[in-house]
Parts: sequence; C-alpha cells; structure tokens
Amino acid sequence: MPQPDLVIFDCDGVLVDSEIIAARVEAELITLAGYEISAEEIAETYAGLTFKDILLRIEDKSKIPFQASLIDRAEELVDRKLRSDVRAIEGVREAVASVTAQRCICSNSRSERIEFMLEKVHLLPFFAGRIFSALEIPSKKTKPAPDVFLRAAEKLGANPANTFVIEDSVHGVAGARAAGMRVIGFTGASHSYPGHADALTEAGAETVIRRWAELKSVIAALSEWSADA
Repeated sequence: MPQPDLVIFDCDGVLVDSEIIAARVEAELITLAGYEISAEEIAETYAGLTFKDILLRIEDKSKIPFQASLIDRAEELVDRKLRSDVRAIEGVREAVASVTAQRCICSNSRSERIEFMLEKVHLLPFFAGRIFSALEIPSKKTKPAPDVFLRAAEKLGANPANTFVIEDSVHGVAGARAAGMRVIGFTGASHSYPGHADALTEAGAETVIRRWAELKSVIAALSEWSADA
C-alpha cells in the first residue's frame, strides 16, 4: 500500500472544537469596538486567520480603526475560555492513532495555546515535538501563506507532493495547496456552516469529510489514486 510521507493536521476546528469558542469572544470584542459582527460570520468568513489578520481585514472593509490593545485582550479572553471549555472533536483520537505515517500539526495559533488545548483533551502525546506554529517560524507568515506547511515538510524530510493536510478553513486549504500539498477538508466541528464543504472544495480540497471515522479509508484511497496516476 502506498503511504504518504507526512499527514499534517490543523488544530483549531480539526483536532479540537475551538473555532466557535474563539469566534464568540472575538465577535463580542469587535462589536463592542464599533463593528457589529456575529460569531457565525467570523467562523464562516475569517476562520483560519489570526485575530490580528481578522481585525486588519475588517478595518480595511469598514474603515473603522481598532486599538492594538484589542489583540492582547482577545488572546487573554480566548485562552481563558479555551482552558475551561475546549473539547476534542468526536472520534479524533482514533483517527489520529490510525495514521501510520509521520504526523504533525501546522497552525496559526501559538504553540503554547496548542499544547494546553491538546493536553486538556489528551492528544498531546500524538504530536509532542511536532507542533509548528506559523507565528514562530522564521518568516512568521501565517496561513494562507504556505510557509508553515513547507517548514514542517522540510523539518520532517517529507515531499510536499506526498503530504496530506487536513483543514477546516478556506484560508488553510489555500495555504496547503500553495505549498504543493494534497488537502482533505474537514467539516465536523461546531463552527461548520451551510456550504462549508463546497467552499473547501472550491479552495482546493480534493475531498471533504464530516466524520473522523472516514479518515483512514480516504487517505488510503487518495494514496492509491496518486500511485496509479
């Protein structure tokens, strides 16, 4: 059976159901700062981006200037909510364990946040020493830039063309595709929305799964398809 060199998991909204928690905090802060927005709109339009990038995009669209202190406030409040409320997505532990190839995480979150979330949901042993935060790589370019994906492949000796990435956001899919990697979309978290799967496919995902039980067979099928191509 052909095997991928590497399987990369996004963290937020893929391993842990954190996107909706962050979106609720961020929507409240942005609304209080003068731009009314819902958690659902943040999840649909801006999932996968850092809060700083979300603010910059909203500033550009609305022409409302936001105070830089909002970023630190959001980080503090989101961390607090995640420490108390974050949960693993159903079936993820078995899905991760089923991956026999090398595995790692590529995320726009800080490694400290990734680690405390994974520790809380008992997933950290699967990824210890293989967590790549876009905020902490040399270029510091976050998704949708491909840099964090390419950094992981380089460090782990993987061919990007034989690397699979599991992503829940359009921005993450775009970054992985720009890195020359193959993408499986994931829509099984609480922030998923109508049209989510179509959006991921349009961004470049080869297929989309909603349940973690599908992962093993999908990777096997796509690996086989690549070997036959």
